[in-house]
Amino acid sequence: MKDKFSTIVDSEKQRIILWSVAISIILLVVKFYSYLLTGSNAILTDALESIVNVVASFFALYSVRLSAVPKDKNHPYGHGKIEFFSAGIEGTLIIVAGIFILYQSFRSFLFPQPLIELPLGMVLIGFSGVVNGILGYVLQRKGKELNSLTLEADGKHISTDAISSFVLIFGIGIIFFTGWYILDSIISSLFALYIIYNGYFLVRKSVAGLMDESNPKSINKAVKILNNHRQKNWIDIHNMRVQQYGGDNHVDLHLTLPYYYDLVQVHDCVHEVEEVLEENLPGKTEVFVHADPCIPDPCCHYCQVENCPVRKFPQSKKIKWTADNMSQNQKHYYELGQFKTNSSKKD
Repeated sequence: MKDKFSTIVDSEKQRIILWSVAISIILLVVKFYSYLLTGSNAILTDALESIVNVVASFFALYSVRLSAVPKDKNHPYGHGKIEFFSAGIEGTLIIVAGIFILYQSFRSFLFPQPLIELPLGMVLIGFSGVVNGILGYVLQRKGKELNSLTLEADGKHISTDAISSFVLIFGIGIIFFTGWYILDSIISSLFALYIIYNGYFLVRKSVAGLMDESNPKSINKAVKILNNHRQKNWIDIHNMRVQQYGGDNHVDLHLTLPYYYDLVQVHDCVHEVEEVLEENLPGKTEVFVHADPCIPDPCCHYCQVENCPVRKFPQSKKIKWTADNMSQNQKHYYELGQFKTNSSKKD
């Protein structure tokens, strides 16, 4: 059932990206026509960034299609990491465009030229800004809804483009009413720095994903789910790692269970944990659970198992599960100061 749902999600991602590609191409033509009308270097910067939008949208389409391909012998974790690569490519293109815009701005500062047809240029840029604003909002909303970094990255980039278009209109309006053509170069330089700033953060996020950097958002989501479905015989969960590859999630964790459980009982508990995460995390989720036996002396103090036949001490505290204690490679009795032991007892 979930595989069928994932197929529907992948199809929707591709449909949204196709719309993004088509709209980006249309707006690219509009912006370059506006530049040809006015000769404004600031408008040229907006048009050049639209080239990045088009290239990025094509690459996003490719990455979304590839990330939907099921895992195979050569890619046992699937193809989802291509979405991090896509975001990195988009960020790099944004930075390159920003550097080129800085060059053009400096050149125009040295050799300023009069601008024409500015009112019509402002109307065309305003139209582009409204369309990009709507498209960027839809892409970001759908990116969060469908758990797609590519859609979110593309949406943020296009939203940034929309904001810059409206600020650009304000700047061109000042130039039109004052005749200070030198402002054209100053405005485009400021835009270039803003574009480079946004490009850097896209590249940073891409590298973090490719390097499997811990994602607090993903971990907190898994912690919340496990707390909501917490069972009394799940004595503690620790050494938990959560990674998102595209729309897929990979979760590893250690589950502490009563040491006297037989293999069937352990299997059933492990399956319960897997099922809870697989059914409640967005997208496809793969869970690996390592079962640990409890240690009667320290674990008894926070163990919630009722009528435990081997309990040595009554439960004195319920330890709250958090991203911090569930990520550490140690059982939760380490949180109880009187039971701290050396690291040789870690499992």
